[in-house]
Order: sequence, then structure tokens, then C-alpha cells
Amino acid sequence: MVIDPAHDADAITTAIAGRTLRAILCTHAHNDHINAAPTLSRQTGAPVLLHPDDLQLWTMTHPDRGPDGELTDGRVLTVAGTDITVLHTPGHAPGAVCLHAPELTTVFTGDTLFNGGPGATGRSFSDFPTIIESIRERLLTLPDDTVVRPGHGDSTTIGDESPHLQEWLDRGH
Repeated sequence: MVIDPAHDADAITTAIAGRTLRAILCTHAHNDHINAAPTLSRQTGAPVLLHPDDLQLWTMTHPDRGPDGELTDGRVLTVAGTDITVLHTPGHAPGAVCLHAPELTTVFTGDTLFNGGPGATGRSFSDFPTIIESIRERLLTLPDDTVVRPGHGDSTTIGDESPHLQEWLDRGH
């Protein structure tokens, strides 16, 4: 599976190196996370999956082609024997999701949670109280040793981020 194919479908296809791509997972539909998704899908035959609440954002970038399927809350995808659970985490975008792989002690957070706090909420359809609720209820409840792999920047852990919730609230955005 490929998560958030941003810009260069050819580079991603090269990196796949002949392996079978089962799905293209989009954590949300901002253009910097989906630009290459349709091309990568055409090149590999893999379906593009997106939470339905982000269709309005998707069509801003790709008005002539929709996603092939949905990443709904609680859906479990399995690749190479590893389960990945979809966690709907709105706030940065209405259909933002995180992808939790407990066996790998990892959560792929897109732009919901970064090393240092929540994703930006100054874009269209974003909301600071909503992203805080998503982080508090869906992410900070994961084990402290869960590695957070954001869509941009360095990784962190749930344990390293959780003590800073009040700072984020005080800072606001």
C-alpha cells in the first residue's frame, strides 16, 4: 500500500520495484497528499481510497476522476499479514484519517498530528476544536510507544506528544 502519493507517480512506481500495489490510501484530500494518486492508480491498477467526507476537497484537485473506494472509520485493511485500522480524525480536513498498525506499533497520521502538535487548521474546511478532539479521543488513547509517522517532518511517539495537549490548547490555531 502507498499512503499519500504526493507529486511523482513515476518515482513511486520505481520505488515499488515490481511489487504488487494493493491500494493507494489518502489520509485526506489536500492536493499535496493526492496529486499523483490518479496517475499512480492508472500505472498500477491499484484503487484509490479516501474517506467520503473529503470528496469536496478531492474534486478541487481531480474534478474528472473520483476515488475508487472509501476509508471509513474502523475499516481494517490487511497487507502482508499486517492489519491497518482506519481512524477517522477530522479537523485538518473533514475526511482526515489516520492509519493505525498496532502490530508495527505505528500510526500514520497524515496532517492530523505532527512532531510538536496538531496539523494546521487555517485551510478551508478545517477546525481547531475538531482536530483537538480527534487527537485527544483517537490518537492519545493509543499506547505511548506508538510511533507517529506524519505526512511531513520527523516521527515522534504518542508518549512524547500527549503531555503537550494543554500547550496546544493554550496556543490555539
